[in-house]
Amino acid sequence: MKKINFASDNYAGVHPEVMQAICAANKGPAVAYGGDDATEAAIQQFKHHLGNHAEAFFVFNGTGANVSALCAMTQSHEAVICAEKAHIQVDECGAPEKIAGCKLLLVPATHGKITVEGIQAQLQRMGDQHYVQARVISISQSTEYGTVYTLDELRELSAFAKTHGLYLHMDGARIANAAASLQTDLKTIIEVAGVDVLSFGGTKNGMMMGEAVIFLNPLLAKSFLYIRKQNMQLASKMRFISAQFQVLLSNDLWLNNAHHANAMAQHMAQGLRKINSIHITQPVDANAIFAIMPTTLIEKLHTRYHFHVWDERLSEVRLMTSFDTKKEEIDAFVRDAAQ
Repeated sequence: MKKINFASDNYAGVHPEVMQAICAANKGPAVAYGGDDATEAAIQQFKHHLGNHAEAFFVFNGTGANVSALCAMTQSHEAVICAEKAHIQVDECGAPEKIAGCKLLLVPATHGKITVEGIQAQLQRMGDQHYVQARVISISQSTEYGTVYTLDELRELSAFAKTHGLYLHMDGARIANAAASLQTDLKTIIEVAGVDVLSFGGTKNGMMMGEAVIFLNPLLAKSFLYIRKQNMQLASKMRFISAQFQVLLSNDLWLNNAHHANAMAQHMAQGLRKINSIHITQPVDANAIFAIMPTTLIEKLHTRYHFHVWDERLSEVRLMTSFDTKKEEIDAFVRDAAQ
C-alpha cells in the first residue's frame, strides 16, 4: 500500500500549471544562463510583486539561495545571528560556515521566532578585533516550527536591525504560506520587515525545482552574478526554472497553493485536538503541525503515512501539508490516530 505523505511539502508533486509551463519552455533553443525571454518575464513578475527596485536571481535550491545570499551580505570575519533551530543552522550541513565563511550566532527562539532581546545578547565586543563581528540577522518566514512573524514583530526586528547597522535576511522557503496566513501581500511583508535580501521559495509551493534570491538592497547585489556562479548555482538552461516562477507568480497561483496547504493544516489540527493522547505543541499558523503523541501510536501510523519525528526525546512529530494535500487523506489520518 502506498503511504500518504505528511512528511514534507518537498514530497509533493509539481502543480499541473507549472508542469505545463516547463513543457511550453521546451520549444526550440533559447539563450543560456538567463538571457532568455522566460527569465526576463519572471524577473518582471518579481518586480510587480516587490517593486521595481527588486533584483531577482534564480538558483537551484534553498540551501544555495540562503548560502549565496549570505555570501553577498557578509565577509569572513562577520557573523549571522539566527534562531537556534534555523534552517541555516540545523539543516544545511554547515554550508553557511564552509561556503560563506561566516560564523552563526545562535539565539533561543520561542515557537521558532527570535526577539530583539535575544539578538541584543549576541551583539558583543563590537569593534573588538579579536571577536567575530555581527553583520546579519537571518529569520525564517514562516519559521521552522510553522509559525509566522506578525507584522508588528517584523517592524520591531527591522527597527532594531537598522538602529544597529545590521542587514536583515529572510529565509522565505515558505513565504507564500506566511503571506496567506497574514492575509497580506509579499510587498507588505518585505517593506514592513525592511528585508535586505530574501530567499524566495518555489519548490515547496508547487515547483519542480528552483528558488530565487531577491535583493531589496541593490548595493548588495553588485557582485551576485559572480557569487552565484562561484557557488555553482548558475543554471545554463535557466528558462526551465524561470518559466516556473513566471506562472507561479501569475494569477495568484503562489497564493492559492499556499492557502490550500494552510487550510489543510488547520483541518488536521482541528481533528487532532479532539484526541486526548495527542498534544499540539506549536501555534498552527502555516502548513505545519507539531504534536507530541505516544511512541506506539507513531509506530502504527508510520505503516500508512510518511511523517517525521522532530524530537525523539519528547516524542514530538512534524506533519506537513502541501498544495496537493487532500482532505480525505487528513480525515483518514485523524481517524486512524483516534482508533
